[in-house]
Amino acid sequence: MAIGVWISLFGYFALMIAIGVYAMRKSTSTSEDYMLGGRALSPQVAALSAGASDMSGWLLLGLPGAMFISGLGSAWIGIGLLVGAFFNWTLVAPRLREQTVHYGNAITIPEFLANRFPTRAMSLRTVSAIVIVIFFAVYTASGLVAGGKLFESAFSGIVNVGGLSDYAMGIAITLGVVLIYTVVGGFLAVSMTDFVQGCIMMLALVIMPAVVLFGEGGGGFAQASQTLNEVDPTLLSWTAGLTFVGWLSAVTWGLGYFGQPHIIVRFMAIRTLKDVPVARNIGMSWMLISLIGAISLGIFGRAFAVRNGMDVQDPETIFIILAELLFHPLITGFLYAALLAAIMSTISSQLLVSSSSLTEDFYRLFLRKQASEKETVFVGRLCVVLVGLVAIVIASDEDSQVLGLVSNAWAGFGAAFGPLIILSLMWPRTNGNGAIAGMVVGAATVMIWIALGWNAEFMGGPGVYEIIPGFIASMLAIVVVSNATADSSEYQHIDRQKQTS
Repeated sequence: MAIGVWISLFGYFALMIAIGVYAMRKSTSTSEDYMLGGRALSPQVAALSAGASDMSGWLLLGLPGAMFISGLGSAWIGIGLLVGAFFNWTLVAPRLREQTVHYGNAITIPEFLANRFPTRAMSLRTVSAIVIVIFFAVYTASGLVAGGKLFESAFSGIVNVGGLSDYAMGIAITLGVVLIYTVVGGFLAVSMTDFVQGCIMMLALVIMPAVVLFGEGGGGFAQASQTLNEVDPTLLSWTAGLTFVGWLSAVTWGLGYFGQPHIIVRFMAIRTLKDVPVARNIGMSWMLISLIGAISLGIFGRAFAVRNGMDVQDPETIFIILAELLFHPLITGFLYAALLAAIMSTISSQLLVSSSSLTEDFYRLFLRKQASEKETVFVGRLCVVLVGLVAIVIASDEDSQVLGLVSNAWAGFGAAFGPLIILSLMWPRTNGNGAIAGMVVGAATVMIWIALGWNAEFMGGPGVYEIIPGFIASMLAIVVVSNATADSSEYQHIDRQKQTS
């Protein structure tokens, strides 16, 4: 491994830790500071933080890997996500920023739901916190799997401590750096590092496809298209071999956005309501560029591999293979840092949201209602470490697939929280009974669907992505139960004219 790679990587690690130390000095004195950054994020930081924490390692590993195998048919996942993110910024972001303040200045999603539906406050905080911790443990594990794959592919036999495998060392190093800046700096550190990491990720996804296409051994669009047509003409088709169920399962990934706590918590932390449209425009532009880059990397990486006789055993490592093959070591190190940025930005966000729920919705609710701010921040830091250790256990299986783990967790959150967040913000008739029913039914439907294997094969045909039945069942449960039970007048009208006068 060239020294240039290590220089770039250690420079990246040092920058992340330095940001964590800066954030600790600036904003960790209270629980609101540590868990929500004092609601003071600029639109630029909020936008890229939401995007970077959203995309994770699947953007540079999972999605290019799917494109490498299946061609343009897999791009419908990215299209669905783009549409879902736009509506999330448009429908949820301004309302959530406004209503979380209006309903008792809530600093976690479970706390907001409890304040919005006071008749079932305790049940909502408990159930939602359990759902968050369970699915985030799986989601965080997907990031650690990506980190393990990076070290296993790029640093084979180089980093060897105590007889641990390269994969295990990758997991340990990835989580170790994340824990340092997350534990030390809290939400502000996570958001600021996400901003930097988002910039690195986008730059890498512009550089890599361009070099793959037009660098040595590339041949440009025409040559790449010819090569792919010779391998399999369907690789360049958006619809060939794609059933309606397969298409629907891909585009409905976008439904998951409405229920992802690590993304929508950024909406709660934006500086002012007026900053939301600016943040939306920045975030959507970043996302469009990054998705085009990831799709191009996977499809044109396949053409490059075929033309140059490369044996790619794990398609999810195509980014790693090309980074080492095509670039100067300093740039290779930068590209590895971009992959780690994608991984770490999501892991840190998930750890912090899980920690916030454990601290605010378990510790302060059941164990120490009168806990001081200093004690709460300490417990929050401890919970970050605990969730990370659980994720290590889940990620220990070296055969885990990044996209598979992400899809399960994404569906779980999308079905459990998505319909509830939308209706709690936009339908006044939603009540506490409906909220509980929707959350439980959504999460249970997803878990049962996965357990029965219907996400892989359904009624003799292709599998149906579990978010579809989960989202529909949750939405129906909320509407039916809310209409069937008494309206407790839990909705509080917001007088915007009075607020601005």
